[in-house]
Amino acid sequence: EMPESFWTDPLMYQGGSDSFLAPTDPVRMRDEGRGIDLEAEIAVVTGDVPMGASVDAAARSIRLVMLVNDVSLRNLIPGELAKGFGFFQSKPSSAFSPITVTPDELGGAWDGGRLHLPLLSALNGVPFGRPDAGIDMTFDFPTLIAHAAKTRPLCAGTIIGSGTVSNRGAEGGPGLPVAEGGAGYSCIAEQRMVETILSGAAKTPFLKFGDRVRIEMLDDAGRSIFGALEQTVERTL
Repeated sequence: EMPESFWTDPLMYQGGSDSFLAPTDPVRMRDEGRGIDLEAEIAVVTGDVPMGASVDAAARSIRLVMLVNDVSLRNLIPGELAKGFGFFQSKPSSAFSPITVTPDELGGAWDGGRLHLPLLSALNGVPFGRPDAGIDMTFDFPTLIAHAAKTRPLCAGTIIGSGTVSNRGAEGGPGLPVAEGGAGYSCIAEQRMVETILSGAAKTPFLKFGDRVRIEMLDDAGRSIFGALEQTVERTL
């Protein structure tokens, strides 16, 4: 059961910053059995943020907006979290979109804290997700930045991710897959969880070697805003 504080206090982890992937780099893994998953997200890049910054000050620190594939190894996560310290081996290198934009370039889609456009993801050329990144985002970016800066300053260039983009279904429950007319999902883990809730077992496999992931966002005229992340899962020795 989710703790009640989930709705009032952001849940955040500190990821690696030493080996980012280019937007078309392969996702190289040694073992498919680790549960390779995409996570389509929005991210912002900040200027300098002083320790204890207010939400308003945090909002003024946002310099750039971009997309991210925050790759996860789902089958390693339970064992790591059980130790009480959080993600490490289960969060390999992330990839970012080829283009970043300033918030003002997003026009009315940017409300100062959230980006209100569908985030498109596809697996092997088949649409997988199209949830609106501004809907159902529990905490906006200024709140996330202020949370990260509560006990430390953040240096210019700090990257803050939104978390995996997800929308509730029309009735307030789990969303539907794209193939069933829904907004789909931004990670395979969510689809597997919905399958488990509805039918008692997950059916959709995690990523396999050779699978292709594409993540992109279009403006109202159908133009790509950030360019696309296009990655293939590859075996490495």
